[in-house]
Amino acid sequence: MVYISRTEHFNAAHRLFNPNWSDEKNKEVFGPCANYNWHGHNFELIVTVKGEPDPDTGFVIDLKVLGDLIKREIIDLVDHKNLNLDVPFMQGKMASCEIFVMEIWKILERALAEVSEARLHQIRLIETPKNLVDYYGE
Repeated sequence: MVYISRTEHFNAAHRLFNPNWSDEKNKEVFGPCANYNWHGHNFELIVTVKGEPDPDTGFVIDLKVLGDLIKREIIDLVDHKNLNLDVPFMQGKMASCEIFVMEIWKILERALAEVSEARLHQIRLIETPKNLVDYYGE
């Protein structure tokens, strides 16, 4: 089994808040991430897929194909957007990185199956130099 990764970059804003809580409780739990006027990040998205190399090409998947898929299915929808307001697949969901990466997985798993025998192994979402989330599916 061979694992290959593709890194993509995007910028997005979000706000962490629970609409069932008071402003005070949101600020207590989420701190500055509950800022009413949002806050933004320079995200890195690292998608790792696994599979056996094709005997004709030597590829698990053509990295250009993987990059184009990630761009079309995710980056074009989230780059320079507000995750809470502008991203259809995040509507009605908490815009935490944990929920966000799980939703990205659902989209990429389905899209990847249409173009390749490779399968998702891991998605790493880096929110800040100190904060990142890894997801390996269910």
